[in-house]
Amino acid sequence: MQGRIESHEVLDSRQFYLAVKRLADSLSYGTDRSPFLGAGVEYVQSRPYQYGDPIKLIDWRVTARTRKVHVKEYEAPKRMPVYLLVDTSASMTISSHHPSKYETAVFLAGGLALACLDRISPVGLLGVGGRNLHVRPSLSKDQILQWLHRLRTYRYDEPTSLGDRLIELTPSLPDRVLVIALSDLHDPRAIPALRRVAQQHDCAVLQLRDPAEDRLSGVGFVRAREAETGRPFVVRGRLRDADPGRVEDQLKRAGVDYLLIPTDQPFVPRIRHFFKHRNLLGRGAR
Repeated sequence: MQGRIESHEVLDSRQFYLAVKRLADSLSYGTDRSPFLGAGVEYVQSRPYQYGDPIKLIDWRVTARTRKVHVKEYEAPKRMPVYLLVDTSASMTISSHHPSKYETAVFLAGGLALACLDRISPVGLLGVGGRNLHVRPSLSKDQILQWLHRLRTYRYDEPTSLGDRLIELTPSLPDRVLVIALSDLHDPRAIPALRRVAQQHDCAVLQLRDPAEDRLSGVGFVRAREAETGRPFVVRGRLRDADPGRVEDQLKRAGVDYLLIPTDQPFVPRIRHFFKHRNLLGRGAR
């Protein structure tokens, strides 16, 4: 069964893009977007002048010595690649409140991706549900818009696979990347996998939370059914594998940056503060 994200703020592709761009601008506000500023610029070599080269790049010493105009070439600082792990499983799409966890995750993924491009950080995507969606990091804005378009179509029957996909992804990662997971963390294998990833890479988790999940607290025993597998279970109080307090404690002990995002509350200021305070999008110039 398939559905289409239909938000009162995001009614069509153009409005969706404008909303995502506003989020990206908010995340990038006050940061240096230019890769040619600061101490990270390193001189590499001089080469003969070509039509269109800026005059300010002329290497006057080499020009005087060779009597031919040369310009300086610089190596722009390379930023740490970013992998966005978006949970496309069934529990993300079933919601008691608008917008859903899934809609919020897609919106955040788009804003983060465009903000990373502002910082010259290559962005990749990994779907951690049932669909085969893996896009390697690049600086292509068109590629980001393509996978955002794909994410806006969803199903209600995808299993969760955050833990397994992390285990599969880790061996193929370069020396160091920033991994950002957007999930409700209903996968019991997710926390151990995230802790292992954090041993070698920078890692952040944005846990999406539907208000109905908090209302379970204090109601005694509840008979429920897993959205992904259809397996029935009995739980007391709140969901076993997604309790924010327990999750936050485990992840922070492992060095993973963590933020809980209730979908029924304004979240953009908290997201902006979270990334700015930890300098997540500014890490990794090398």
